Amino acid sequence: MNVLNRLIPGVFQTLNPVQSKNLTVIAIAGLLFWTSLTVLLPTLPAYIADIGGSNHEVGLVMGSFAIGLLLCRAQLGQLSDQHGRKLVVMIGTFVVGTAPLGYLLVDSIPLLIAFRAFHGISIAAFTTGYSTLVVDCSPPGKRGELIGYMSLVVPVGLALGPALGGYLQASAGYEVLFAVSAGAGYLGLLFASQVTELKDEQAEEAEQTEASAGETFWQILLSPRIRTPATVLFVVGLVFGTLTTFLPLYIRELEMSFNPGLYYTTSAIASFIMRLAIGRASDQYGRGVFITMSLTLYTIAMSLLATAHTPQQFLIAAIAQGAGGGTLIPMMIALMSDRSVSSERGRIYSLSIGGFDLGIALAGPGLGYLAEVLGYRGLFQMGVSLAALALLIFVTRSSKSFSHSLRFATGREKDAYAVN
Repeated sequence: MNVLNRLIPGVFQTLNPVQSKNLTVIAIAGLLFWTSLTVLLPTLPAYIADIGGSNHEVGLVMGSFAIGLLLCRAQLGQLSDQHGRKLVVMIGTFVVGTAPLGYLLVDSIPLLIAFRAFHGISIAAFTTGYSTLVVDCSPPGKRGELIGYMSLVVPVGLALGPALGGYLQASAGYEVLFAVSAGAGYLGLLFASQVTELKDEQAEEAEQTEASAGETFWQILLSPRIRTPATVLFVVGLVFGTLTTFLPLYIRELEMSFNPGLYYTTSAIASFIMRLAIGRASDQYGRGVFITMSLTLYTIAMSLLATAHTPQQFLIAAIAQGAGGGTLIPMMIALMSDRSVSSERGRIYSLSIGGFDLGIALAGPGLGYLAEVLGYRGLFQMGVSLAALALLIFVTRSSKSFSHSLRFATGREKDAYAVN
């Protein structure tokens, strides 16, 4: 399996055959996973509204997706460390294929909440297993570059999924839409089953791993290396939850002739372009300056959305948001990888990304209530403040002191918490 070697030469040529095979099959599984998930992005809120759900109920159902993430993320991270990445990836692809079949069977809000919460387990499992497997296969000096390339499955899936979902909804109906989502998930499960587990040969990590193994959930989460990334991702999760839950309804309220799927597709293209470039650069200049840049782009995007009146303005916002998101998540994965050893990486990753999960969980029901009071435009105006807050937290709290944080966040100092 030398597909990646031929498509993207360079860092992939330094991998052994097992690593190359693993990354090839997991990349295909990732593309199918994200396509399965994102065909529902512009369509599921409309489905909930079409069966009689209020704005608050739309937010409640969509937000319940994160319940599965919050309940299972930490346990799945530990499972990944103890029993391997493959098992966790297969759990994720199985769930992402099964949940849409549940949507086919029910039309009540309580049951939709239950299936949506179950659906959330898919991201908790797949992203944990996928990201840790990619890092396990990465040469340390090329880690950012490889993470950047392998994360391209996300924007490609986001480019294909929403546009396909909008087309299937309009031309074939919800039944076909949910069936296609399920089929893509199960095909991803087939590819994930071909992963060959890697043995951890890094014996020199044993003492650090043994020390961290006895730490409690809160000790790990509140440790200096984790708490600021987790907090930043929590705030960004609130912003992202607003985008995924309420953007289609915001566009509908403005009565514009604009397919919400085009927003997600444009965002995905911008994300794709950024991921191609930033990984290798971060290996040279550090993660901090690129995280700062991503949060700045998020703030700009929310400002544009809060004042948008035309499709063109939404597309410009999509470019800024896609570029920000395409930079933030790979850089946070790389940052957490720098700050952990292999046999604790699943737990460290799951706990830090758990902040993002919590933000999404609160965005749906919490901001859904505010949408009734403030309106959708007011909701996106609040998103501007949230994105700016995330930027401020990172610039001032990302390292051991304010001065160290400012230098790290602007690329003038190495990460003080990185594991040598």
